[in-house]
Amino acid sequence: MGSVRDYQSIVGDQLVEEIYDLARQLGGCRIQHINSTLVGGGVAEILKRLVPMMQEAGLEVRWDVIKGDEEFFRVTKTFHNAFHGVPVQITPAMLDTYRRISRENYDLVDPRADFVILHDQQPLGLAEVRPGHPGRWLWYCHIDPVDVDREVWDFLSPWARRCDAAIYHIPAYARNLGHRQYFMPPAIDPLAEKNREVSAQEIDAVMERLGIPNDLPLVVQISRFDRLKDPLGVVQAFRLVRQEVPCRLVLAGGGASDDPEGIQVLQEVQQEAAHDPDIFILELPPTSDLEINVLQRVAAVVVQKSIREGFGLTVTEAMWKSRPVVASPVGGITVQLIPGETGLAAATTGEMARALVRILRDPALGEKLGQNAREHVRKNFILPIYLKRWLEILTAEKSYPV
Repeated sequence: MGSVRDYQSIVGDQLVEEIYDLARQLGGCRIQHINSTLVGGGVAEILKRLVPMMQEAGLEVRWDVIKGDEEFFRVTKTFHNAFHGVPVQITPAMLDTYRRISRENYDLVDPRADFVILHDQQPLGLAEVRPGHPGRWLWYCHIDPVDVDREVWDFLSPWARRCDAAIYHIPAYARNLGHRQYFMPPAIDPLAEKNREVSAQEIDAVMERLGIPNDLPLVVQISRFDRLKDPLGVVQAFRLVRQEVPCRLVLAGGGASDDPEGIQVLQEVQQEAAHDPDIFILELPPTSDLEINVLQRVAAVVVQKSIREGFGLTVTEAMWKSRPVVASPVGGITVQLIPGETGLAAATTGEMARALVRILRDPALGEKLGQNAREHVRKNFILPIYLKRWLEILTAEKSYPV
């Protein structure tokens, strides 16, 4: 991990100096991030880059992961689905499991931390110990809670209320918890392996290793194998597109240790695509940043057919690489994709197929959308800007009495 100054050519000198000034105001503060997995999913991806950057700016920061058994992660995945409006069945045993694992992780909380940040619903039960802790606590809700199941929310929200403040990606996600709230979308690291510039030789080597020919345009979706990402819907849209424009589809992604449904969804997608030589299903390990980078760069169009989406960093990644994007107008995607300017929105399978055909038939449109998309990301959704927003929030919180 490099220095904040490594980004000067992207964001300019002034922003870099503002970051260091804010970090000096927080000198001596101990910051603890807690989430549910080291790899897989957007939160781990963000923390992997954010924590070293905070440390390089001069802050004392640690990142810890709650430990849970398979049953706990089945429960929290059910909660995750419930946040997104999926009908779920909640049993007393599930709530007992959540309480039990939360209690077993109480010792994870740093008793000397000035700031404790709980990411999403998995570690939220740790807020039980908030009343006896001297620091400030923040709950960062990375997922869309607008249609959260009432029973799940009634169970979890008392812990959220014990925190001093909540952070949401966009104002539409705000919940009335009776405490301070902030709005901060996540970001990508433009210098990370997943987003850096790559050579033609690297592209050729990766595509050969993956076994994907480049004689036809590629439609690409990069996502965890999750029903909320609707990979089966992507296959259906692709088959409509292929009737009009010769092309191939790549569905690539992996799983996360806190998502036990991923294997089942992957199997469903593999079965649907079986015996179709134009569809490539790639289960990628967590170390596949270069492969994802290349797949996004060679795509004629990048797709994100999410049913619900907290933010959609794979959209951000593709936009940074100047690729035209067709995505569902849901959640945080709506602040990234400005229809007709930084991409095309598609709410149904039919709309997605028509949007894909439009771009594949009009390369000039794809180029214009891609250029606009990169600039939109540069101004709003890259790591130095995200770091500055974090420091502004922590500075504001520091001014309030505990």
